[in-house]
Amino acid sequence: MRKRFRKVYQFKITLQGIEPPIWRRIQVPETYTFWDLHVAIQDAMGWLDCHLHHFEIFDLSIGITELIGIPDDSAWGIIVLPGWEQKIADYFSIRNNTAEYIYDYGDRWIHTIKLEKILPRAKGVKYPICIGGKRACPPEDCGGIWGYEELLEIIMNPNHKEYEEMLEWLGGDFDPEYFDMKKVRFDDPAKRWQYAFR
Repeated sequence: MRKRFRKVYQFKITLQGIEPPIWRRIQVPETYTFWDLHVAIQDAMGWLDCHLHHFEIFDLSIGITELIGIPDDSAWGIIVLPGWEQKIADYFSIRNNTAEYIYDYGDRWIHTIKLEKILPRAKGVKYPICIGGKRACPPEDCGGIWGYEELLEIIMNPNHKEYEEMLEWLGGDFDPEYFDMKKVRFDDPAKRWQYAFR
């Protein structure tokens, strides 16, 4: 059953450490949890959601930065609140508008999440929606920022000894400048949750 909502949160998601920037702009319902937002970010960016993640956001009500994502019992005393129990509206506001989203603790992709606007829901629009973006998302498991830079170096040079091997690993082709927001498809966060935790 879908929750009713009147407002939407507009976020800009920017992957840190890469120039020119890789970014997406999305609008999501005000009723979203951090799990729902995670799924929307994964789908908009082009990640495959096959690694752990968490958000780091300041909680104005208690004056500390909270970690919200998938709790990990082996995390050496670090408390991560379950993302599916925390609502974005309880943390994000125009006054408290920035968070970090860390995906894949090996490659450590860090995203800046900025709440740009809180808008009235538009009639006839199916949310979430991607309304902008630039450049392709790096491939999964490519080794983080430095691995990605090396990958680009290799595929831009057909004479590189690893050129053919890298293209094969990429599945034949990769254009780092390509992004078409019309091709973004958003999964149902509830279905993704059942798949991930069943």
